[in-house]
Amino acid sequence: MPIIIPKDIPAYANLRSEKIFVMDSLRAGTQDIRPLEVAIVNLMPTKEVTETQLMRLLGNTPLQVNIHLIGTASYKSTHVSEAHMQKFYRTLSEVKKMKFDGMIVTGAPVETIPFEDVKYWKELVEIMDFARENVTSTIYICWGAQAAMYHFWGIGKQLLDKKLFGVFATHAMQENDMLLKGMDDTFYIPHSRHTRVDEDAVRACPDIKVLAFSPEAGISIAKTHDNRMFFFTGHAEYDRFTLKKEYDRDREKGLPIEPPKNYFVNEELGIVDMKWRSTANLLFYNWLNYYVYQVTPYAISEVGESAAESRA
Repeated sequence: MPIIIPKDIPAYANLRSEKIFVMDSLRAGTQDIRPLEVAIVNLMPTKEVTETQLMRLLGNTPLQVNIHLIGTASYKSTHVSEAHMQKFYRTLSEVKKMKFDGMIVTGAPVETIPFEDVKYWKELVEIMDFARENVTSTIYICWGAQAAMYHFWGIGKQLLDKKLFGVFATHAMQENDMLLKGMDDTFYIPHSRHTRVDEDAVRACPDIKVLAFSPEAGISIAKTHDNRMFFFTGHAEYDRFTLKKEYDRDREKGLPIEPPKNYFVNEELGIVDMKWRSTANLLFYNWLNYYVYQVTPYAISEVGESAAESRA
């Protein structure tokens, strides 16, 4: 089944060329099926790249998924045209009366800044609170995961001695969790960050379960026991050359950066070993199937009601 996105968004042509099944809203409206409503809160500066990466993964399932792009009103991105944002994105104020089956909150290059000093922090807090009440299940990625853990449980972040940069071996801590169904004993996830969550605090939190750990990258995947929140500290969604582009960018800026670990087959020729593609597809497929589709109510207006009742 396809993802449903506007026919004139740049990701549409990119994904069609990759044989990813996409459908425009006009055709989708003629099908007698309720698609899953999934929102992407895109905080990354490279908006169009991130859109394509996440839509690629969400489109690789037998489910029909209607994508909604959400941006911040309190901060305007300088890396994408205002016309693109106006055409394809909405703010929280424009969707706050809606319910969603799933939501993905991306990372952002603000990890070394105190949370409260991030220009759109108050707005992000509102988005996270909205998701807690109006979304069946939410994935928080990288800094997004740190932000959610800090907001809901006061779990802080720690500055690393140097940038964690590369593709790192990861091992399942909860092999029977459906998110990891079909995964190899050792799988690989890209990471690119200067901070990490306080892992002792995460393990001590009674609401959070660690699902996967990397000897080099630390806690890689965790979730809440109620399956309403998932935390990916890495970037499984990255495409083949994302780390290379970051590496080239940092070198051009004269920043201290080492080649991404476990990534290049031949750095001089730019040949990359993309060893995380199957991991990415399984993570998003399993989340969408087992933690969204299988549990979300058919009447989308009922999303969040059972969770609210259990907390009452």
